[in-house]
Amino acid sequence: MANFLNTIREVFRSGSSGGIILLICVIISLSIANSGVGPGFEALLATELGNNFGSVHLKYSILTWINDGLMAIFFLLVGLEIKRELVEGELSSPAKAALPIIAALGGVIVPAAMYTVFNFGTDTGKGWGIPMATDIAFALAIITVMGKKVPVSLKIFLAALAIADDLMAILVIAVFYTSELHTTYLLYALGVLALPVVFNRMGLKNLALYIVPGLFAWYFVHHSGIHATISGVLTAMTVPLKARDGSSPLESLEHLIANPVNFLIMPLFALANTNIAIHSDMVHGLTTPLGIGIILGLVLGKPVGISLATWVCVKLGLCKLPTHATWPQLIGVGMLGGIGFTMSIFIAMLSFTGQPQFSSEAKLAILLASTLAAVMGVITLNLVRKKNTEEVSSGKVDVL
Repeated sequence: MANFLNTIREVFRSGSSGGIILLICVIISLSIANSGVGPGFEALLATELGNNFGSVHLKYSILTWINDGLMAIFFLLVGLEIKRELVEGELSSPAKAALPIIAALGGVIVPAAMYTVFNFGTDTGKGWGIPMATDIAFALAIITVMGKKVPVSLKIFLAALAIADDLMAILVIAVFYTSELHTTYLLYALGVLALPVVFNRMGLKNLALYIVPGLFAWYFVHHSGIHATISGVLTAMTVPLKARDGSSPLESLEHLIANPVNFLIMPLFALANTNIAIHSDMVHGLTTPLGIGIILGLVLGKPVGISLATWVCVKLGLCKLPTHATWPQLIGVGMLGGIGFTMSIFIAMLSFTGQPQFSSEAKLAILLASTLAAVMGVITLNLVRKKNTEEVSSGKVDVL
């Protein structure tokens, strides 16, 4: 029994444990959706929690609380990590900071173009935004499971790329897939976030001064029509890395929310959002322009767009490759960028509102494409790691 408990402790302490739990939850969710308890689980997710207080609306379904509420905390954590790297880490130089943004742009344009080639002028043409999204949660989970096989700089690159990718996707949703955008709420959110910026300038380190305005910002962003998770990233940017006494409020907040995010929020997120019931009509949809556009966009378009944009950027001398990273490794990371999952499913639902057949076909195509992208990325990174190890052992390359 003692050995078993020690094993459990080691699993939770390991860097890949959160990713492993996340993947297990995906399997459980798919199993539930394709069993007799699937409808009951959907009804549970649709159950509303909270209350409305006059004009303040805080009553949402469990699914909404997970996707818009808890996921904002996940984006807060990622935003904190990105800010730390921007200030004093891998993204601190302009050349390196620009790279993931340019790579994300390539990873957005090429998949959208591929989809459009197959669906232009059809009833499914408006789904061009589906393959442009990278699911940051699943992509980071996969690369985390890889452990030391991938340089830390590449993990940071993928995190920054996925953040930029999701921000671009959110902008696309706001402009092209949002039926009603409330600019007044956006102005309220910006006004609220001005407070923690001032507190930062004053050198104040009390985390409540940053979290409380962040909560209000979440509410206003949520009601603006833009996905509420963006508020997590914006709040993270206001938290100071260093206080006047030398302490780090940013790192304190990171440590505070890391375990809840990895072992509670992300598993709930996976359970709720991969709840996809598979049936024959959806399988047929894989060979339609809709299915082909999504699969090629995510599996091929993403790595091509990310790698090509990076190659052009580096060759022109505008950016530098991540430290200790190689081109084959970057291609492998580009493949992981093709894991669309939740954000792609979200855009698919917005694209085909009132068209359940297209929505269902798109979901299965996204699931298949994301799985292929994950498998191809892992295999590529493993092969590159193995080749590098063999070259070092045989003395073909120098180890500095």
